[in-house]
Amino acid sequence: MAPTTNKNPTRVLLISQPSTPGYAAIPGTRKETQAIQDIMGEETHAPRDLMGATIIKSLLLEDTFATVTQVKEIMKTHGWVHFACHAIQDTAEPLKSGVQLHDGRLELLDMMKQQLPNSDLAFLSACQTSTGNEKLPDEVVHLAAGMLAAGFRSVVATMWSIRDKYGPVVAKDFYAHILAGNLGNRCLDGADAARALHYAMQKIRKELGDSEDALLTWVPYVHFGI
Repeated sequence: MAPTTNKNPTRVLLISQPSTPGYAAIPGTRKETQAIQDIMGEETHAPRDLMGATIIKSLLLEDTFATVTQVKEIMKTHGWVHFACHAIQDTAEPLKSGVQLHDGRLELLDMMKQQLPNSDLAFLSACQTSTGNEKLPDEVVHLAAGMLAAGFRSVVATMWSIRDKYGPVVAKDFYAHILAGNLGNRCLDGADAARALHYAMQKIRKELGDSEDALLTWVPYVHFGI
């Protein structure tokens, strides 16, 4: 049987951590989520601002709003989630790998335990979200796999550190490409994710070329799922 896709009106949860306590600042995450909201047509940024006619409803949790408890709860009601933050790969205990939020780490095991009936796509715009564990060469144990196990049909992740400067560019091109094909349905479709990522990578590759330095910018992005 061919995999089904979520055709319900899409709600996008955006998580941005430009200045996580104890970690290096990544100011590009704020630009990244702003670029996505601009594309969606959403003008409001705080959790309390959910009213108004929009193309695609989006909710931004940034800085102190992006706590482990808050993100876990709101993920249950949003079909798409976009993490723009630090990610931690724990090779000793892979299930403790996770994304670093304002008050701690949202671990892989917690994501896998989540009941996410509306989940469609997760975009992990963070360092080393699909690196895996060198001690388990035959098992794909990483955040991207965990999101698939949690119920997401499609996941975009990175194999190693990505550059803060180009995160907003990739995200903008990715979402713009998907939205262009689904605007009439007022939804986003995770089945278009692989094509959208390819489109975004081709654009940035055309701009930067194939030098060793350029490869470090666009090669890390990968897609899993349908």
